[in-house]
Amino acid sequence: MKRIALFSLSMLVLLAVALPLAAQKPDGSHIFAYPPIRIVDVHQDSTTPHGLFPAQIKAAYGFNSTPNQGQGQIIGIVDAFDDPNAESDLQVYDTQFNLPVCTTGNGCFTKIKVGNPPGDTGWGLEISLDIQQAHGLAPAAKVILVEANSNSFDDLLAAVDVARQNGATQISMSWSGGEDPSELGFDSFFNHPGVTFMASTGDSGHGVGYPAASPYVVAVGGTTLVLSTATPLPNPLLSNYGHETAWSGSGGGISAYEPGQSYQNGIFAGCGSTGMRCVPDISSDANPGTGVPVYDTYGYGGWIQVGGTSVSSPDWSAVFAVANSSRAAAGKGTLQTAIADLYTFYNTTQYNDFHDITSGTNGSCGADCTAIVGYDLVTGIGSPKVNRLVPALVAIEP
Repeated sequence: MKRIALFSLSMLVLLAVALPLAAQKPDGSHIFAYPPIRIVDVHQDSTTPHGLFPAQIKAAYGFNSTPNQGQGQIIGIVDAFDDPNAESDLQVYDTQFNLPVCTTGNGCFTKIKVGNPPGDTGWGLEISLDIQQAHGLAPAAKVILVEANSNSFDDLLAAVDVARQNGATQISMSWSGGEDPSELGFDSFFNHPGVTFMASTGDSGHGVGYPAASPYVVAVGGTTLVLSTATPLPNPLLSNYGHETAWSGSGGGISAYEPGQSYQNGIFAGCGSTGMRCVPDISSDANPGTGVPVYDTYGYGGWIQVGGTSVSSPDWSAVFAVANSSRAAAGKGTLQTAIADLYTFYNTTQYNDFHDITSGTNGSCGADCTAIVGYDLVTGIGSPKVNRLVPALVAIEP
């Protein structure tokens, strides 16, 4: 099989297309991941933020009517290479959106380098997106940024271990590589009950990538989110959710190698314990046209609007941080099997806890590329209704 080429994010965004998932060699040091992120327009005004602001996303998905903001939780962000401006850029973001400042000095932010990762402006944008988006939606949670020495799977998975060992109980991985039989040997990195791992499914449309395909990882796909109104809400507790469609770039499909899991029994043909692992599990906004503002001075001139499933993964890390913080307040431990719990709610509540995405496609492969009522291989079981999903996750025993 051919080796995956090593690309920087800056190359990806200037091309304005995500790379297709490529074949891999079974040697983990020769398997490379890329960040699924897209820039709307490299010539946009960098002096002001563009896109959906944190308050708008909170109002759309129900964060705003959930009192908990993630206090007591640690969100792990794992990326490759180094962004030397990550912390200072985060402080500008916080000031812009009236968020609690998150710094090393106040104990909110921690950067851990695994090895001696060189700077990379492409991955630097990914880093800024991930930490800013997670902090914007769960501002009371602590953020640990773990920078892998390179974007090889060996280095990235070593960084995943470091995030977990430093107390992160929800770990976001906004990167993806192609599938290969060797991935089965990596699944043990994510088999840690009590820690919720999530990964972007990619931006190339229909197709399956890793680590999203792992049965122990919550695979996060992408949608196009339309707000009910672009004007400020008269009451900050009101919902601003309009509607969603499947985003054409959302990765999804049936894994070629990962065996199916019982939690997916009956959701879609070819999935479940008699089939193979299917992705995504859930989704949220990822269309760059309805993307989010990121402040980045390492390779970029300030504010830039981005999209991709790189956005939806840290968004869901905030969902789980709020849920686990609420569980702690109720005297309970962190979620033990979050991925299975999501399907339990899907099967029993008739979408009480999710927005069902029922239109849009991510390719031309018929039913496997089309959003439908119920689970589909484009958006999974849908996007979150945080104000309903969190109480359901808190109620789970133990």
